[in-house]
This record gives sequence, structure tokens and C-alpha cells, in this order.
Amino acid sequence: MDMHAYIDRLEEGALQGRLAAREDVLRLLELPSEGEDVRYLGRAARRVARAASQDTGRIWSAIGLDSRPCPKNCAFCSFGEAWGLVREERELSAGEVIAIARRLVAAGAAWVTLRTTEYYGFDRLCALARQIRAAVPGEYELVVNTGQMDEAEVAAMRAAGIGVVYHSLRLGEGVHTCFRPEERLATLRAIGRSPLRLAHLVEPVGPEHSNEELAHVFMTALENGASLSGVMARVNVPGTPGASTAELPEARLAQIAAVTRLCGGLRVPDICVHPASRQAVEWGANVVVVEEGAVPRSDGFCRDVWRGFDVEQARALLREAGYAVRPAASPGGAQGA
Repeated sequence: MDMHAYIDRLEEGALQGRLAAREDVLRLLELPSEGEDVRYLGRAARRVARAASQDTGRIWSAIGLDSRPCPKNCAFCSFGEAWGLVREERELSAGEVIAIARRLVAAGAAWVTLRTTEYYGFDRLCALARQIRAAVPGEYELVVNTGQMDEAEVAAMRAAGIGVVYHSLRLGEGVHTCFRPEERLATLRAIGRSPLRLAHLVEPVGPEHSNEELAHVFMTALENGASLSGVMARVNVPGTPGASTAELPEARLAQIAAVTRLCGGLRVPDICVHPASRQAVEWGANVVVVEEGAVPRSDGFCRDVWRGFDVEQARALLREAGYAVRPAASPGGAQGA
């Protein structure tokens, strides 16, 4: 079967609700990231996106609550104590977080993510989630991106008004992090057994990662029922171990996004790309990220949005690729359709 016919068959299966097999993921990842075959893949992925997302683009917002010198020293995170980039603890107050969340929701963000270090405190995080739910009305999903958790903690998050957990088995887990893969997988299983939805990207991707590694992480997301997946490239912050290595080319980032879209099919309605990429959005990603506060891809505490990429730019990027996107709130406070 030639490659175009093969992609056609995968597209048909995706539109019928079938998940692709690991071998399919590998075969698509093996395509050169330039050329007609990968462009054909991108066009097929965009058609699947139209069906899976109802051609709707969505903006994921993330608020980094705290930064501190972290003894975990994950190789891709600027907070690592060993790198010396973050020298003091900094934390947003509850009032600051609520104000940011209110602004993001009014601007049209579909998700508000509370991202913490391992040391923020679980009870504090749940209390803050309850405060946000009480203070920030609107149609948005409240998300947490924090450390490992068990089933009791997952249940407490649900009770606090949280609907989604971002958690992933990261590339190089146990090698470039101090966490055992089994710990991360236990949390994924706890989320999967709960009413909470799972968001799990293939991340943090560099050009050195093999197709087998990428496929393993993506299949882990599928096996644990992720409703949002996609790809996040590693950002090589100066002073971190990855600083001297190459970053992922945009063409490869877009290819991986297209593979996750085609192989996730209707089971994974939202596919995210981070950092935002016009090519990846045109090839099936319907979610881009706006983040501020403590950002592990920056050597500082961002008082503005990371890299200047705000909600308006995110909305414009998605619309240019043909997606409908929620507008900002009207002056009266109600959001348009």
C-alpha cells in the first residue's frame, strides 16, 4: 500500500472512532518532515480535526503559581537548583491568581490551568481552586498541573471544582528527571479511574528523541484515556543542561501534532501544540497555550505573558487556520457564541 492510501485508511478509521495502533504511529513518525507524504498527512489530520473538534479552536491558559530553586533538577526545567537560574522563592497571591484568571476567562480562554511546583501544597491548591470557582464565573475548565497524586487526592480535586488534570509520562522520565516512571503512571491510572479528564502531551520533545520514544509516550496518553493530547517542544533555556543542544524544528513539531491528531481520531477531540506553531495548527492542532507567572521555560517570573503570546494572538492564529474561536466577553460580561 502506498503512503497516501495508507493515510487515507487511517483517516477513515479515525473518523469511525478507531484509535490507531503503535505501528501506525511509528510509520507516520518515520516520514521525512519535508515532502509530499508529510504534507498529505497534514491535510488528512486537518480534516480529522474538523470532525473531532467541530472545527473549534480553543485557548489553553496556564498560570504558574510559584517558582523556587528545586532540588528535583529535571534537565528541561529552569527551576532546577543545580542550574542557579532561580535563586529565590516567588509566589502569586490568591488575589493575583483570581485577577489573572478573571482576565483570561473574559478574554476567551477555554481552560484556566493552575501550575505548581512539587512544593506548593495540595490542600492550598484545592482551596485556591474553590476560591477561583466562587470568584470567576464563566464557561471554562479549571485544570491543575501539579505533582503526583493518589485516588483520594484526585477525588478532593473534583470536589474543589477541578475538571481536568494535566499529567504526563515525560520523555526521559527517570533519566532526565528524578521521578520513576511507575510513579507517573500510578497518577495517570488514578486520574483514569476518576471523573476527571486527563490532558497528556508528548513532551518535552527535542530532535534527539527517537520515534519509539515518541510513540511510547503518545500510546501511554491514549491508553490512559486522554481527552487532550498533542505535542510540546523542549525549550532550551540558557543555563540548563539542554542549552547547548538543538531545538525541535517547526516542521517536525507540526508532523508530530498531525500524527497525534490522525492517530487519536475522534477519541481525542483536542490536540494542543506548544509553543504555538502556524504549521501545526494548519495540520490538525486546535489548541494553543498562553501562559504567565512562573514558567519553567523561562529564567524569570513572567509578569506578562510568556514570549508575548497573548489570548488575542492565539485567537487570531486559530482563526487564520479556519477554526471558530470563542470571542472575548462583551462589555456587559456575557460571552458571545
